[in-house]
Amino acid sequence: MTSHPPLPGALNEPAASRAIVAVGPPGAGPDDGRRSDVDEWGRSERVRSVARALYEPVYSRWFRAEWSGLERIPRTGGALLVANHAGGIPSDAPVIMHGIETELGRPVYGMADYFFRTLPVVGTLWSRAGGVPANPDNAYRLLRQQHQLALVFPEGTKGPSKSFTDRYRLRRFGRGGFVEIAMRAGVPVVPIAVVGSEEAMPVLTRIPALSRLLRLPYLPVTANMVLMGPLGVVVPFPAKFRLAVLEPVHFDVPPDQERYSRSRVMDESERIRGLLQDQVLEMLADRRSVWFG
Repeated sequence: MTSHPPLPGALNEPAASRAIVAVGPPGAGPDDGRRSDVDEWGRSERVRSVARALYEPVYSRWFRAEWSGLERIPRTGGALLVANHAGGIPSDAPVIMHGIETELGRPVYGMADYFFRTLPVVGTLWSRAGGVPANPDNAYRLLRQQHQLALVFPEGTKGPSKSFTDRYRLRRFGRGGFVEIAMRAGVPVVPIAVVGSEEAMPVLTRIPALSRLLRLPYLPVTANMVLMGPLGVVVPFPAKFRLAVLEPVHFDVPPDQERYSRSRVMDESERIRGLLQDQVLEMLADRRSVWFG
């Protein structure tokens, strides 16, 4: 395995109707003697298949997800999918992963804070469903060595923890780590603008003291919880989801370099954030109804 210096921190501050081929460890083949379909990341295609079957009614009937530009996602090779992130308990990640896997037949690995991996039971299910701890080494291996699609949210927890009064105002994209990962892996960044996640679970306020006590990234109080009680923790509102895939962003730099220009990385990160922000605002201007699109 090619060695390379890790980036500072994680990727940023603290991720069917057609056959999907599961990814195994590097060098593994059909006769490697594995008795399980669980790959090196913990993903199980059997679990993903069940998850897709269970999530399909939510995706197609509850959220009525509608895509544009889906053809811009590469059919082969690695690509780093980057999207805006929102909602007290965000629905954007499962909507994106489900849509791409069912429409394109490509597995998507959702990268998120290691915190999710530490949760009993939930952490295992998260891994089986395609969740991977977000760090530079994991992203590099997925993109460069295994030629997979990886989904990241550069806003980190700042996106879903923001108040509903700040809806659709994208937060800073960290230190631009996702850009440097894409440069090092030699893959494009594919921006995906999402509208609907803010209204699916609006954040009214946060409880910082309790979140620190419980060691949670944030602890939101959502409109869903106020109206539905404990059920509101897991039941989102039926907001119409619209997703737009923007043109892939390619970087004219050689892969596997030890260093990349910090100013170039930050400029590209801000440019991608601006592209997403402009697209989100355009989609909001065209939207006639939160519930019907």
